[in-house]
Amino acid sequence: MHKKKIKATFAGPTTNSRRITTRRNDMEVNNEELRKRFNPEGSQLRRHQMRMLELLLATDAICRRHGIRYWLSSGTLIGAARHKGFIPWDDDLDIEMLEPDYQRLMKLMPHELPSTMALQNMDTDPDYFFFYAKLRDRRSLLDEGNNYGRTWKEQGIYIDIFHFYPQPLWIHKLSELLQGHAYTMCRKGHMGRVRMLTRFNRYVSFPLLRLAGSLSHAPLRHALGTPYEMPRFMEDIFPLSEMEFEGHMLPVPHNTDRMLTRIYGDWRKLPDLSTIHPHVTKLEI
Repeated sequence: MHKKKIKATFAGPTTNSRRITTRRNDMEVNNEELRKRFNPEGSQLRRHQMRMLELLLATDAICRRHGIRYWLSSGTLIGAARHKGFIPWDDDLDIEMLEPDYQRLMKLMPHELPSTMALQNMDTDPDYFFFYAKLRDRRSLLDEGNNYGRTWKEQGIYIDIFHFYPQPLWIHKLSELLQGHAYTMCRKGHMGRVRMLTRFNRYVSFPLLRLAGSLSHAPLRHALGTPYEMPRFMEDIFPLSEMEFEGHMLPVPHNTDRMLTRIYGDWRKLPDLSTIHPHVTKLEI
């Protein structure tokens, strides 16, 4: 029996999330000035961010209902820790979870999403060749200019859902090499070859690599075939904590500072704002 569909709800940023400054560990960031510059209310970027927030809240509702553990990650986690919401110029959103939770979510999510959203993975979209999932908005059209998704069924605003399991670095690098050919073939328009290679890796080569990796005591890494290599450590993640993100309390790693420092170094420091460029080439909302 399918579970009852959820209705995605969104409450705007609270007063606290719009404070002039945010101070964390002697760090001060003028969020109001940054938002005026990069994502003022009503701007296309801010509308993009609010649509991603709707996707995140829908995911959060399903995860809480079923006891599925996830956490904000990467730039999204920096945004929570440094800005209490999106990094003002950020146009993507990432969450992470362990492999068992990911597999449960992939089974549950299609039956509990509102009609305005769609889960995108290899099972729901035959031309999709990424080894992680996206949750897509169906009321928008997004073009990132890389041509990877030109034949995908869903092409709206999205959030990325990454999953992790233990594996040595050499195995992960080998998986990147094996699946990397799919990106090259996709750019050349050879989608039949992309599908064949992806199926071979999914059902033959990657299960063998996972078996080999299970024999070692390795840290957590992104799923095989995912082009990211930085490890995660259980002691940094669990037990999960919560942090404010756009007026909502959402799961974050137990030691956010240590995780972000491992990945980015001095994550508290703002980048050179003159070098910031959006990922999105074209967006219709």
